[in-house]
Amino acid sequence: MGKKRKKIPKKAKRRLIFLGPIAVFIIIYCGFTLVTTSINLYNLQREEKKLNEKLNNLKTDAKSLKNEITKLQDKEYIARYARENYLYTKDGEYVIKMDDDGKTVKKVKVNNKVDHMIYICSGIILFILLFIILKHRKKR
Repeated sequence: MGKKRKKIPKKAKRRLIFLGPIAVFIIIYCGFTLVTTSINLYNLQREEKKLNEKLNNLKTDAKSLKNEITKLQDKEYIARYARENYLYTKDGEYVIKMDDDGKTVKKVKVNNKVDHMIYICSGIILFILLFIILKHRKKR
């Protein structure tokens, strides 16, 4: 014989029809909220890691810049730095440019004030000599 089914009262059916979709909506909403919150949390943790790395890099840069500031207060360091990075030389010094392999590319004498003065004086003397020679030829 067959199983006897239990009759569900009409009030219970109405409640189930009315509250069932609401319960399903609440369950889906809670699940969606849980998933989106988890994704946001994961993204925030990744961003926190990146920002912490950036902060550590900036702190390291700040330390090296403070160190550089203290070094730049030393006149000998400034002179050596200018020689190495800007090819600044003392009178009579030569600069030897080298490529990455360490082979000599060329030897360059940097023009200093003394070199310029020699060229200017030589030009003036040459001009005076030409003037004297031309004036002497006109007298003949």
